[in-house]
Amino acid sequence: MAATRSAGILLYRYDAGGGVELLLGHMGGPLWASKDEHGWSIPKGEPNPDEELLDAAHREFAEELGRPLPPTDLVPLGDVRQSGGKVVSIWAGPGEFDVDSIRPGTFSMEWPPRSGRTAEFPEIDRAGWFAPEVARLKLVKGQVVFVDRLLEHLGG
Repeated sequence: MAATRSAGILLYRYDAGGGVELLLGHMGGPLWASKDEHGWSIPKGEPNPDEELLDAAHREFAEELGRPLPPTDLVPLGDVRQSGGKVVSIWAGPGEFDVDSIRPGTFSMEWPPRSGRTAEFPEIDRAGWFAPEVARLKLVKGQVVFVDRLLEHLGG
């Protein structure tokens, strides 16, 4: 069986002092509600059958945040196999995005567990811009390497 794939886009910008800030989304749903450290993600998701990974990354960005990716030139940051076996492919590009205007997509799950009831939750319940050192603490551990790869691409 092939590994599960996921594709996403790491949007970045420069702050007033010239430092880099990264756009991250806090994972929605009751399992992540009280988790801040390592509870954030690069907007990403699984491709549809026969969908190109970069196309999936664009679609997932728009689905998770409720607005399309702003026009930008993307560079590949490569792939990482996460601890659960999923292979994540990320691209990065500069751009602005108003984190206060997200309209996230939703997902359904049984909640509370074993209740037989299904509830809907936002894929991303909030988004924010973070300096790389903060992003490393907030991101799920398997995605931290993309911060380092972006900084290397940007020259430090």
